[in-house]
Amino acid sequence: MTIKSGAICVYIVLVYWISLHFPIMHTLFFPTLGAFSLLFISKPFKKEEVGSIAIGAVTASLIGSICMYFSTGVLSILLNTVAVIWLIRKFRWNAPPILAVSFIPFFTQPATVWITPLSVTVSLIGLLLFLYAADRLERKFGATPRFVRSGTDQESPERAAM
Repeated sequence: MTIKSGAICVYIVLVYWISLHFPIMHTLFFPTLGAFSLLFISKPFKKEEVGSIAIGAVTASLIGSICMYFSTGVLSILLNTVAVIWLIRKFRWNAPPILAVSFIPFFTQPATVWITPLSVTVSLIGLLLFLYAADRLERKFGATPRFVRSGTDQESPERAAM
């Protein structure tokens, strides 16, 4: 397991624990958070791309919240779906979890419009910070130990020089 994978596991458990123990933060945990986690480590993204995807997710959750606020019916979810797919295509957000995030308000039915977008924002910022820290650790220490196998375990010359 890489450091980033471990960081994702710890982060998801931490967010779930927080959402269970603090009722006001119940909506911080959503299943799509796992999809975003894997998306962000599956291929190397530029910082601008990751930021754009995060902004897309927050925008989609806001659209879903507004649509759900005005109506919980099928026309509202249709309008939400069409609008978010249009934005995904227009801005070339190659991230299917963005559409899924827009449906969160229809399942959780929060008391106010701003709860879901705020929760998505906080969760994704936390995820990006965890992944940034994990990336820095991987760069500093490497994802695998630096040992040479030649019959016996010896330290590599670079490691011995440290």
